[in-house]
Amino acid sequence: MTDIDIVLVGRLVPSAEAALDRAFTVHRLRDIANREEWLAEHAPIVRGVAVANGLPVDAAFVGALPNLEIVAGFGVGYDNIDARAAARRGVVVTNTPDVLTDEVADLAVGLLLATIRQIPQADRYLRAGKWLEKPFPFTATLRGRTVGIFGLGRIGLAIAERLAAFGVTILYHNRQPRTDVPFRYVDSLKGLAGEADVLIVATPGGEGTRHAVDAEVLAALGSDGVLVNIGRGSVVDEVALIAALEQGAILSAGLDVFADEPRVPQALIDLDRAVLLPHVGSASVHTRDAMGQLVVDNLQSWFAGKGPLTPVPETPVPPKS
Repeated sequence: MTDIDIVLVGRLVPSAEAALDRAFTVHRLRDIANREEWLAEHAPIVRGVAVANGLPVDAAFVGALPNLEIVAGFGVGYDNIDARAAARRGVVVTNTPDVLTDEVADLAVGLLLATIRQIPQADRYLRAGKWLEKPFPFTATLRGRTVGIFGLGRIGLAIAERLAAFGVTILYHNRQPRTDVPFRYVDSLKGLAGEADVLIVATPGGEGTRHAVDAEVLAALGSDGVLVNIGRGSVVDEVALIAALEQGAILSAGLDVFADEPRVPQALIDLDRAVLLPHVGSASVHTRDAMGQLVVDNLQSWFAGKGPLTPVPETPVPPKS
């Protein structure tokens, strides 16, 4: 397949980039000084795109490549790719589900515990020598809490299964209820927040969920409520969240994703009751290598005539059986 030209948008893990180089002729967008001139000359030869780090592949970019067949995205979320525009052109879009489910679910549980038990704050307290003066203050607890999960897909379900072992009550809200889970469905997000005192966001991004967690939802969560977001930063109204934390409308927040990454509002950074992580949910060597390999595998499977391995729902071809 080395005679097949693909464009790499962004930077994949080294193992995946090496695998792409062995399989294809790779044009790295980051190395192209004048992209418009390059596209004007080379666009017809490009048959595939590999995209990393949530970088945008919009309708204009897809439209500029007349012979494009597939866009292989790195990550389970793909709101950075205009999948509908690609589908209209007959272009397949793939993502990397499943291989990161366990890693992100593990991180979500860890972030929840860190937020409720103030683990980073306690660490800073000890390092600053304050334990010599007096014990660290008592914290909130996970005991007796009800956890609401917004988005009970692969990752949301893996989080729920882990938390079930903690003996907490688990509720969820999806676009539609599931018939294959033991957890109770709540038919609105505000209703979920009203019944829960922990709200975990595990839903995809995009316009359909933009600012779904707004001031009303946070108010329903309540002053003892804890918000954890490992989904997409766009799902939470950050202005409303900052206000809720500053005013005590909720207790605390644990965030791995933000609206304008890697820029995080200073107001969030200044809040000691917020635990903030730099989007590391899937960021282990093991899992990122597996995600990168799935990007490569999708491209190789497609160009071998076997179809995509993990197409997104908008894609114009059926999943591989």
